[in-house]
Amino acid sequence: MYVTGTTTAFTSADTLPGIEDAAPSDQHDRMGTQSSHPTHHTYRTHHLQTPGPVEGIVPRDTPGAPPAPGPRDILVRVHAVSLNKRDLLILDGSYPLKAAPDVIPVSDGAGEVVAVGEEVTRFGVGDRVTSTYFPRWLDGRITPAMIDQPGATLPGMLAEYVRLDENAAVRMPDRLTWEEAACLPCAGVTAWNALTGAEAVLPGETVLTLGTGALALFAVQFAKTLGAQVVATTSSGAKAARLRELGADHVLNYVEHPKWAANVRELTGGRGADLVVETGGPDTIEQSVRATALYGRIALIAANSPHRPNLEITTDALASSVLTMRRIFVGSRAHHERMNRAITAHGLRPVVDRVFPYEEVHAAYRYYASGAAFGKVVIRVS
Repeated sequence: MYVTGTTTAFTSADTLPGIEDAAPSDQHDRMGTQSSHPTHHTYRTHHLQTPGPVEGIVPRDTPGAPPAPGPRDILVRVHAVSLNKRDLLILDGSYPLKAAPDVIPVSDGAGEVVAVGEEVTRFGVGDRVTSTYFPRWLDGRITPAMIDQPGATLPGMLAEYVRLDENAAVRMPDRLTWEEAACLPCAGVTAWNALTGAEAVLPGETVLTLGTGALALFAVQFAKTLGAQVVATTSSGAKAARLRELGADHVLNYVEHPKWAANVRELTGGRGADLVVETGGPDTIEQSVRATALYGRIALIAANSPHRPNLEITTDALASSVLTMRRIFVGSRAHHERMNRAITAHGLRPVVDRVFPYEEVHAAYRYYASGAAFGKVVIRVS
């Protein structure tokens, strides 16, 4: 076994003997009252063995039973994981955090609690949970001590079983499938934080979203639940139609309208957007500033681009604005739990583009990297 922070990867030596069948319970079942899976088992994991091409992610089969949880741990049978841009950056070595050697990839996953340690109070056997992006960031402001992440400096979720500190998981919204819930920890929480984390969006305000990445789609959905008007951008007529179906009030084609800031102002009677969810970074920041209302806000998600190394804003764009720009880096467990309550209350469902079987991890990565998806790319684990 090796333990790094709040997520644990394991070897076949760390087994839990005598795993018996048990029905899911609302009570906090203890070790020895596990849910159903075989005593003798071969469980599967993937590892980032060689950074670079997707072939560097390799599958492994480990004989024996899954590991016993520690006193404050939960053992989760993972049902689904989803991919994010950071997974591609970790793969090619360009992510700000250096990946641990041979790390299990992917931060976002959903699964069922199959065993709990004797001191666990947050979960019981049978609970449906998702991972959190920053296992140590529970609430308040993030600090350098909280920066570790699954799939980077900590073992990730691309495995049949993972052991998590009980504080590193949240209950998933009841009505969601495993595949839908696996979409939430990174893109969902980031969008929720962008809209509610500081000066929350108010009913009647205008939110501008850029493109059709999963985060932007979450922002459209959340903005509508908050009573906002949504202006979205895309380069595709087909995707424009889907954005409208999702709730966008106006959709601008940024190829046809490269100076789309003027169009945003026209649609808002000259006022501009109260909040811009800025996912384009250097490629779009100038237009985003020009599209923002006088006292508007920009939630800056992306700060780099393969085309431009720096954020550059002209003095002319800033001259007539007193906007506030806030850097967003996902969010805390508290953000995640508040988002889940909103999803439940409004019956929201994440947009899933495609689900790949566990045996096609490489194909899933390649498809996600192609940029063709409208919504999340998911891998069904078990």
